[in-house]
Amino acid sequence: MTEVAVDTVVDGRYRVLGRIGSGGMADVYRAEDTHLGREVALKMLHRRFAQDVEFVERFRREAKAAAGLQHPHVVGVFDRGEHDGTYYIAMECLQGRTLKDIVVDEAPLDQMRVIDLGVQILQAAGFAHRQDVIHRDFKPHNVIVDDRGHAKVTDFGIARAGASEMTETGSIMGTAQYLSPEQAQGHAVTAASDLYSIGVMLYELLTGRLPFEGDSAVSIALKHLSAPPPPMSAEGLAIEPNLESVVMGALAKDPAARWQSGEDFAGALEACRPYVEAYGDGAPATGSTAVFEALPVPVTELPPTALRTVATEPPLEEVHRRRRWPAAALALLVLALIGLMAYAFTRPEQVDVPKVIGLDV
Repeated sequence: MTEVAVDTVVDGRYRVLGRIGSGGMADVYRAEDTHLGREVALKMLHRRFAQDVEFVERFRREAKAAAGLQHPHVVGVFDRGEHDGTYYIAMECLQGRTLKDIVVDEAPLDQMRVIDLGVQILQAAGFAHRQDVIHRDFKPHNVIVDDRGHAKVTDFGIARAGASEMTETGSIMGTAQYLSPEQAQGHAVTAASDLYSIGVMLYELLTGRLPFEGDSAVSIALKHLSAPPPPMSAEGLAIEPNLESVVMGALAKDPAARWQSGEDFAGALEACRPYVEAYGDGAPATGSTAVFEALPVPVTELPPTALRTVATEPPLEEVHRRRRWPAAALALLVLALIGLMAYAFTRPEQVDVPKVIGLDV
């Protein structure tokens, strides 16, 4: 933690007003920009990382990448610098709640509201992707929503320019519950990885639960790799079938089978509006008929997974029958990963997930 006292003037310009919170890499303070007379959020790198060349470089890359993302649904970055042996970024100071707070207090959310929020988040993602910036850690904690329902994506703390040479070999950054299968395997992260994570977020907003949960980051990552997400209509939830199909289309294991751009994903959500409005309060889902094929979607062709009904997903028992691993091999996996995961459990906001290449549940 980087403790900065109230009224401290950072870098001769930013007067600290109070601490907002803390993340895996940095603490965030509310401050006054004494030059321009406005409030900002100061993100200050934890001192324990300040001497780490890799972390400092990641922090600087964040500032450079995020500063170029001028968009209504992306938190603005104003400045960066050094102070008292550590590094800071001055960002737009937002009033509102995190989407995670909204999930905890209100989920499952009204389906039209989920469309509204999803479209805004996807517009931000699509814009960033066109600038060759991948977020890599989309989750509800990184979205701020004001009282008007206006959403902004924040914390590009582990975002990197999309070029492959910027990705360290074997580095898997992200939060396990929202991690794409390719991230869990240590493969190249693309725009489709972000869209998968956003799909998980929308699933959580609609149902009030995550598609994959477990006792450890490893067990959750393994489920992302091979387990089908449970139908949203389970437990009596009445999710409009077209909306469910669109969101499930983002959760394909194969990146090529997902929505291929934020614009396409957002367009499909928009196309669901009249169907959600007509659905009203809905009714408990019965049968397994997919109706999304008939939607007049003004985007590219739906991914195959979006055209499937959730009911046609193979049951978990069948997945187990198809992909059997000897019990001894699984036991060795758990033993090998236990030590690696010990450190991860000390960082609740940020988990480095071990590679699970070639493994299964």
